[in-house]
Amino acid sequence: MEFQRLDFENHTLENIIKHSENFLAMLSTRRTVRDFSDKPIPIEAVENAIRVAASAPSGANKQPWHFVVVKDHSIKKKIRVAAEREEKEFYEHRAPDYWLKDLNQFKTDWNKPFLEKAPVLIAVFRQSYVDLGSTKKKNYYVSESVGISCGFLLAALHNAGLATLTHTPSPMGFLEKILNRPKNEKAFLLIPVGYPSEKAEVPCLQKKSFSQIATVL
Repeated sequence: MEFQRLDFENHTLENIIKHSENFLAMLSTRRTVRDFSDKPIPIEAVENAIRVAASAPSGANKQPWHFVVVKDHSIKKKIRVAAEREEKEFYEHRAPDYWLKDLNQFKTDWNKPFLEKAPVLIAVFRQSYVDLGSTKKKNYYVSESVGISCGFLLAALHNAGLATLTHTPSPMGFLEKILNRPKNEKAFLLIPVGYPSEKAEVPCLQKKSFSQIATVL
């Protein structure tokens, strides 16, 4: 493998702090949205956000991810039907009472209209190995790598002015079937993307303080 000199811009201490403050302020306005408008969004912004996600670090640079962008309404409909089937089973039979109690504050149930109304769905898949036909090559730290990539993706979409939701119906095997993904890929996350509806509301959440989440030694 060849190496090249790192292209890194050194900032003043003041600029470093200012950049960090600006980024914090921008991402602090990000909220999970469940009520979407069906207004079209620029697909170029979605594609650029995926390019940002693909720049994330990964174990041995294996880049063990694949992103499927769904715009077709008939496919979104199939995804909604399949997801609601799993969600209904979850809410009525699988979820323990304490889990349902925690979810009650968000007023969620098995109905997932956003899967059909949001103009774009991004299905994120994790690749546990690379299938080369006659041979298979293992990927490393797959969940960690894909999780970091999804963080990049959410930040990039928010920075572009788009609303998102992290949706994880369980199990998610239906995504692999509907989107015709190969055997080495497993669904990791489903992200509706769009604009919030004019009547969209979000819960009043309180984030933990810095001292509760971090220790500086």
